[in-house]
This record gives sequence, C-alpha cells and structure tokens, in this order.
Amino acid sequence: MRRTILFLTVITAFFSTSRLLAQEDIVRNINAYGTFDNWSIRSVKESDIIGGQTKRLYEFYGNQETVHTREPLVKPDCYPWRTNNVLAIVAGVVKTNTTVFPEKRGDGYCARIETHIEEVKALGINMEVVCQGALLIGDLAEPIRSTRDPMAKVLYGIPFSGRPSALVFDYKADVGHTVIRGTGFSRLKTLDYVDYPEISIVLQKRWEDESGNVHALRVGTGHIYVTENVDEWCDGYRLEVKYGDITSDPSFKEYMGLNNHPDRAYHTINSKGDNVVVSEDGWADADVQPNFLIIKFLSSCSQAFYGGVGNTLWIDNVRLEM
Repeated sequence: MRRTILFLTVITAFFSTSRLLAQEDIVRNINAYGTFDNWSIRSVKESDIIGGQTKRLYEFYGNQETVHTREPLVKPDCYPWRTNNVLAIVAGVVKTNTTVFPEKRGDGYCARIETHIEEVKALGINMEVVCQGALLIGDLAEPIRSTRDPMAKVLYGIPFSGRPSALVFDYKADVGHTVIRGTGFSRLKTLDYVDYPEISIVLQKRWEDESGNVHALRVGTGHIYVTENVDEWCDGYRLEVKYGDITSDPSFKEYMGLNNHPDRAYHTINSKGDNVVVSEDGWADADVQPNFLIIKFLSSCSQAFYGGVGNTLWIDNVRLEM
C-alpha cells in the first residue's frame, strides 16, 4: 500500500513538474520572439492576372533569409506568434497582404503594424480593400481560400495555465485616423468617425460540450485602446492583468467585456476538426486557473474591412510578467 501511494505521489509530482516546465517554455518563447530582432521573409510572386508583382511576407523568427515560394507558411512549433501577413489563393489567383513589417530600432528591430488600403487590379477592375494589421499569439492557416467570414480564419490564443501579472512592451503610435470602409466589392467609403489601435491579453477557462460547441469563462483581462499619439518610444509599458469579474472596476470600459460580438468573437478548432465560435459565457472567479491565453496587437479596433487608414502601432520587447 505504501509503495502504491509513493508511486502515485511520484507520478503526480512528475506530471506537475512537466506542466510547469511546459509553461516556462511557453513564456520563454513568447518573450524571446517578442524582441522582433529576427524574422523570416517569404518572397511571393502574385498571379499575372493581378499584375504579377513580387511581395514580401514577414514573420518574426529566423535569420532574415529570403525564401521564394508560393507554399503556405509552416511555422516552428516553438514560435507562438503570428502576423496577419498572409498568402491567399482564391479561384487559382495568388495574392498576398502584408500589414506587419520589421523596422530598424537602434541595434535591433521592432514590429510596425499598420492599417492601409490594398489595391488589386484585374481585367480592368480596380478593387480596394481596407486591411488592418495584426500581431497575435495564435495561428492563421494558409492559404486563404475566400474572403467570407474573415474573422473566423484567425485562431487567437494557445493553451496556457499560467497567471501572468502583466503584459509588458515598448510602443509608439500614430492613431485616430478616419475610418474607411473598403470591402473590394464597392467603392471606398469614408465614415464619420475614427478608430484606434487595440492591445489586449485575455485568459480563459475553456471547455467543449458534447455537440462540439466551445465555451469559456473569462479569467483574466488586460485591454486598452491607444487613443493618443505617442511620438517617442514608451518603454516598459505595463498592461496589468485583472482577474475575475472586472465590470465593477473603476477603469472598466465596455470594450473590455465578454467577447461575443458576431464580427469579433474568437474562433477555434474543436475536437471534431470544425471551426467554431468560442462563446464567452461569463466571468470566472478570480482564483480560477485558466487554460487558454490570448494576446493581440491590432492597428484598428473596427470590424473586418473597416479601419482608420494610417493608424500605425510600433511594438517591441513584448514579454509576460509572471
């Protein structure tokens, strides 16, 4: 009996230590790649029917070598980040979009995230699409095959059971530009409001029901809109993670709440292999252990194909403070 108890104790300790080491590896990788000093470059020749230009797609790992390819991105397992620099192949037409760029900063580099208009000319038709920049923890599978439901294609987040105290980063910003709608299927339309870059860290407790629906409770939240220009680098900005229901917190704003908006809800791949919406069903108690982490830096807070064209967010030295 004593041997059995001792064996179970050793096994429990082993798996607890393994989980702890796995969490340390995740934090280490988030922080290491968050320096943005190294990147990979895919050089992609777009289809001749839309001009045949050669465009560059960046991710923030690697040794700056350029690979000429039309193959989908397969990122290293240890690389938790993803930009929305993406390869699309729609009806056989190869197209790219780049909204996140490496930019020189001192002896290293930072990431520049921008909202701009992407122009596509084909068969005498000029299509203009508003594209928002995004740098996130998670994934975006390639190639993109259609423009339908663009938010469903972004899989924010990774499994994670830690409880960080803050998301820390350096940043600059050029913000508050007028929102333009550009879907590619009609003329650009300038709207009568502005929008701002969005930065957030979210921790959830997720589970899947028998029907394959994925639910979550919100465990931790750190969320800001960058509403003022920041011309000089603000180093070591600390976005605090607050745990539990924060709706009564004096700093709470509506955009910090549960994310179930049809145009902005999180998506995931369930155990059946289906892309499903993550339903945030409520707020967890402050002491609940999370099992999922979301981090995102967006150049605009609008829905897809809308954005403050000209909004630019520079980010560097991102790290989790545990």
